Amino acid sequence: MNQFTIEAEQGTGGNKLLRLLAHLISILFHPIFIPSYITAFLLYLHPFAFMGDSEFYKKIKLVSVFVSTAFFPAFTVFLLQRLGFASSIRLRTQKERIIPIIASMVFYFWIFYVAKNQGDNPPELVQVLCASFVSSIIALTANNFIKISLHGIAMGVLAGFFTYMAWNSFIPMTLPLMIAILITGLTCTARLLLGEHSSKDLLAGFLTGLVSVAIAVLVIQ
Repeated sequence: MNQFTIEAEQGTGGNKLLRLLAHLISILFHPIFIPSYITAFLLYLHPFAFMGDSEFYKKIKLVSVFVSTAFFPAFTVFLLQRLGFASSIRLRTQKERIIPIIASMVFYFWIFYVAKNQGDNPPELVQVLCASFVSSIIALTANNFIKISLHGIAMGVLAGFFTYMAWNSFIPMTLPLMIAILITGLTCTARLLLGEHSSKDLLAGFLTGLVSVAIAVLVIQ
């Protein structure tokens, strides 16, 4: 049990329900799911991003993003754990994170490259996939120095993307932005309660996500 876990348990009085909720939030808003959530928003809730596309096309698009950004990275971690290269699927040490981050980088680049060159995707989708790829590069570099929070990175991408959408879009984006900020707050609080990261790790991750979105927006117009 690490120092942060002990502090978290002392701070919550060992409240099992609170820790259970923190675990559920951490799983529900795990970094591998964030690109798919944003893609689903663009496909089914944004009024213009995929306007006129068929339901079948939307499902194929969502599945392709999910497979590349969630299924393949998760399967990589599962294989590493089963083969003994990782003690847990939670990847508690910086060393255990190296191969999964590299694998995710490859998968993120592939789906970003495909989406960018298909020509029929809105720039918003390409931007979020680009941001995911860029964030994996920064995460791999930062992992050499600190146990940067991958949840924090994902929340930075989420909040940064919807902030950009609210700033740049001519349609009301206040509600999606508020939900994104709420999710960010809940997820970062959950990681602190579970003792998985220090506030420094979370802040570094969050800023990484914001920077990744900024780079993606500058690159993809």
